[in-house]
Amino acid sequence: MTGATLSELSARARDIFRLVVEGYIASGLPVGSKTLAGSGAVNLSPASIRSVLQELQDAGLLAAPHTSAGRMPTEIGLRLFVDGIMQVAEPSITEREQIERGLASGGTIEAALAAASSALSELSAGAGVIMVPRREARLVQLSFVPLGPARALAVMVAEDGSVENRVLDLPAMAGAGTLEQASNYLTSRLAGRTLAEAVAMIRDEIAGGRSALDAVSADLVQRGLAVWSIDAAQRPVLVVRGQANLLDEAALHDIERVRLLLEELEGAEAIAGVLDAAREAESARIFIGSENRLFSLSGSSVIASPWRDGDGRVVGVVGVIGPTRLNYARVVPMVDFTAQSLSKLIAQDGFSRK
Repeated sequence: MTGATLSELSARARDIFRLVVEGYIASGLPVGSKTLAGSGAVNLSPASIRSVLQELQDAGLLAAPHTSAGRMPTEIGLRLFVDGIMQVAEPSITEREQIERGLASGGTIEAALAAASSALSELSAGAGVIMVPRREARLVQLSFVPLGPARALAVMVAEDGSVENRVLDLPAMAGAGTLEQASNYLTSRLAGRTLAEAVAMIRDEIAGGRSALDAVSADLVQRGLAVWSIDAAQRPVLVVRGQANLLDEAALHDIERVRLLLEELEGAEAIAGVLDAAREAESARIFIGSENRLFSLSGSSVIASPWRDGDGRVVGVVGVIGPTRLNYARVVPMVDFTAQSLSKLIAQDGFSRK
């Protein structure tokens, strides 16, 4: 039998299973029958406890890393514990105050998010990670500056004074007149709009033949928009704090897993994909080990919760990444509380937009 349900376990098997999981989460080490018998929490002999442990192992809920060692939960076992046994408590006053202090530190949105991520990391003993909402600056103009016969510099200026440049290849037959026509057309459509709003309108105009652009200018406009669309998709903005917390005493027994996890944390785009999976959730989602492909090699877990703007739209995700022995009962409510606090500050326009 593999992947037993709670209803298939006897009362004493459930109790022993819970104690093994809680002991493993607390220490990061397998839990043996002598430890359980000596705790006084189980009124059974070590031999009887070993028999129950073997039943739980046969059910796929526990594993024995070594022949003479105790047991530790499998990913299936952890999922059963999280979904059916774990008792979640509200964050303590101290924990709430530490998270709120970080968010109330003022300054830019990035600074406040970094402080909140650091607080989550310290409280959870994992890596705190927050997906920063995409900037939706209102634009002023977009112009093309020739760099040679086949290349140009696209220059986009926003109302907040920020300027971004991208180099792009020119379509065949694109001369000075084409660059000027495309620049004037884009500026007239972009002014006062976000890039997303302008892109939708411009592409609709071009597709419907309402742009009054010739084929070469229309091609240039599409290329000019594409360099920003592609770039934004490939550069997710994340705030990650507390990777050093992953190198605790228990991790010394599993250096290879921690090395893999630290490598995985370097991939911002990949982590953004993991967090995106939580965007539609009402509260925290938990991904354990191989339930998420990115962290299947390191056997790590992710707890993530979406946060929203004043209109209720999801603008980002906050979470904690760490070993599968994360204290889920404690970390889940902290992640949810951080997401709710972020949502409140955004709704109250508590962040500087500079």
